[in-house]
Amino acid sequence: MSNSISRFFGRLAKLFGEEEVQEVILAQPESQQAIEQEPIKKTEKIEEPPPIIEEKKQKKKEKTKARRKKLIEGEIVTVKNDPRDIRDVMELMEVPFVALSKNRTAPIIYESPNGKSKVRISCHPPYHVASIYDWDIIIFVSSKLQETINSASDIPPRTLIVSRNELIKAIYRHAGKTTDSEIEAALNRLRSTFIETTIHNEDYRYKGGFGFLDNWGYTERKDIKEFRITLSEWLYEITCSKGALLKVHPEYFKITSGIKRFLYRTARKHVGNQNEGWTFSIETLHEKSGSEQELKKFKYDLKKAVKNNDIPGYFFDWVQKDGKEFVRFINARKEIKKILSEPSTQPSLPSL
Repeated sequence: MSNSISRFFGRLAKLFGEEEVQEVILAQPESQQAIEQEPIKKTEKIEEPPPIIEEKKQKKKEKTKARRKKLIEGEIVTVKNDPRDIRDVMELMEVPFVALSKNRTAPIIYESPNGKSKVRISCHPPYHVASIYDWDIIIFVSSKLQETINSASDIPPRTLIVSRNELIKAIYRHAGKTTDSEIEAALNRLRSTFIETTIHNEDYRYKGGFGFLDNWGYTERKDIKEFRITLSEWLYEITCSKGALLKVHPEYFKITSGIKRFLYRTARKHVGNQNEGWTFSIETLHEKSGSEQELKKFKYDLKKAVKNNDIPGYFFDWVQKDGKEFVRFINARKEIKKILSEPSTQPSLPSL
């Protein structure tokens, strides 16, 4: 039994990262822990002389002052990337603002059942509608805005200047000329996509229409390679609102299927910490995805993605009830803890 559970957690480590799985493993009985840690020897704390402490305080003040100066000038100071601190815009995970395919030209039109949320997304030729893959750049920018708010206690600028290498590394792209052209094409689609919506626009303040970006630019010299990205006022206000962002699993960027990315974002938005998960009908998921596919083809691809069950952080079940079909979204960590807590000699673990 212990060997099968060990193999299961080995597969989980690849799926959601070793750190999250370790938290669950530590919840097992102490008898299952093979290695005992040696007691840590206490060492005497050596106090620093007052002059050194004062010098450190002064350097910290100077660093903060320099940082705020750069913020005013429109720069974002590079903060060490924490792969666990990637964030998406929660309000825009609810409805289809981006295409699931990379070459969509037809508008995305969505209206919620109560009629309050309306979205119409279109593109300006020769560009396509911004895709869920282009959205990686917005996730990166949103994360940088959050870093600025958290670390500087200041209002971040609407224009961000970011290192090319930092952007490529953060969204798991490979360095090269092809990647550069792909990022530039994505930025053009984000700028040229035309948005009409009531979301965060209930008073129709943005009546003339707008995009995700106002503009962007790229600077390349011998000593510097950087992107300048200016969010639209609408997207900037949403992103900087309190509690507007949700942490995203870093493995999200490695998902290559548009429908699987959609499933992850939907699960992240709705499931949260609920023990029982969340259930959607196939028809509702079809509407929320904004997919161009007919329902029959969408259902086929959806079922295939659910059966693969390889989306980080979540399990998915295909449910049939009263002649209708549904997908149940389950928080994987809670499901694993529930299984481990059940009194059973041989737990029935979900397949990955």
